[in-house]
Amino acid sequence: MFEKIDCIRFHVSDLDAALMFYRERLGLKLIWRRGEKEAGLRIGETESELILVKEDLEFPEIDFMVESVDSSIMRLMEIGSKVLVEPFEIGIGKCSVIEDPWNNRFVILDRSKGFLKVDQDKNVVD
Repeated sequence: MFEKIDCIRFHVSDLDAALMFYRERLGLKLIWRRGEKEAGLRIGETESELILVKEDLEFPEIDFMVESVDSSIMRLMEIGSKVLVEPFEIGIGKCSVIEDPWNNRFVILDRSKGFLKVDQDKNVVD
């Protein structure tokens, strides 16, 4: 069901300072940026991203890519998971927040709308 870890989201209070740290000191490459709100960095040679966000997060978030959020929810509920946040639309597809039987929360998302579109400076364009 889980195709890969799509991203890990970290809260940062200063996006520019965090980008400097993760790009300059850790060598991650910027793949997209949405103004002063968030930015995605490639983790190594994988397709997974570290997303730095200014929004408050209760804890770091792990997002799993699935083929379909709707069908994955049905399967997850069958095996004892709970849906904490019903599916909602995001820029690339659908998303939902799930809790497993041990109270671990995670996000599932699909790419039913495709990839984010970015300009030459890696800024997200709608």
